[in-house]
Amino acid sequence: MNNVEKESFKPAPADYFTGKAFIKALVVADTVTNCNVSDVAFEAGCRNNWHTHPSNQILLVKEGTCYYQEEGKPIQKIAAGGVINVLPGIKHWHGASPDAPMVHVAININTDKGLVNWMERVTDEQYHN
Repeated sequence: MNNVEKESFKPAPADYFTGKAFIKALVVADTVTNCNVSDVAFEAGCRNNWHTHPSNQILLVKEGTCYYQEEGKPIQKIAAGGVINVLPGIKHWHGASPDAPMVHVAININTDKGLVNWMERVTDEQYHN
């Protein structure tokens, strides 16, 4: 992500991320469109906390490698062009690899059910396992 692109992003809430992440809203849910779409840029080594969604979240990896893990399962490494369909209620986290930034599109559908239920941080041990 170059500096011009970075200027259109806003810092992600530090309470829910280890490392620095940035968000750019592309579509904001309203009474007609029951969906949020955002670009999320993670600096190398950054990841979000464990969390669930009340409805599906679809992640489209645009740049880098996305680390994605569901509770009780091994980490998956999803390359640019890959897609992850996170089912409702699945406890998971996602973020960049340790050595390179990552950008994904996050699509949250059925936002009338809520967006996200944030939980505890992902430990360094969990991230590097």
